[in-house]
Amino acid sequence: MRLAAILAVLALAAPASAAIPAPHVRAQSFEQLARPLPLPYDESADAIAAVSKARTRARAGHKLLLIDLGGNWCLDCRILAGTIELPEVHAFVRRHYEVVTVDIGRFDKNMNVPARYGITDRLAGVPALLVVDPRTNKLLDAGHIAALADARSMTPQALADWLAQWVR
Repeated sequence: MRLAAILAVLALAAPASAAIPAPHVRAQSFEQLARPLPLPYDESADAIAAVSKARTRARAGHKLLLIDLGGNWCLDCRILAGTIELPEVHAFVRRHYEVVTVDIGRFDKNMNVPARYGITDRLAGVPALLVVDPRTNKLLDAGHIAALADARSMTPQALADWLAQWVR
């Protein structure tokens, strides 16, 4: 009886909509990613304009906005980009996110982008991912933006799981 009551309370406390399951990633390690790893950051892009356009597309497509802050010099950033290029992850990301990459140089460029979301301290590492509700422009992953800064110590599945946790 007690267990049933506890389970009932937990069911009521659960969010109304559970997260969408992450795709099953066939690659077991980053050694299985296509080589060379991508260079995802356009060093000459107008970051503010790119984020604004991506937010507009995200709103229109009923997707989340994913702002990927990093640099082409960063192995963890390139591993994340290579993982997102895996067919099963790419399909998931395209369905649920509008992605924009922002080159932050050596933490000395385009820092006005994270500042728009209240992040004014030096980033703890890159890639730093800002998951944003495009309707409200509210940061959804506050406190977790540097979770993938050590992507090389994770698995491709763990990266996909992290991306999936924000999708409802």
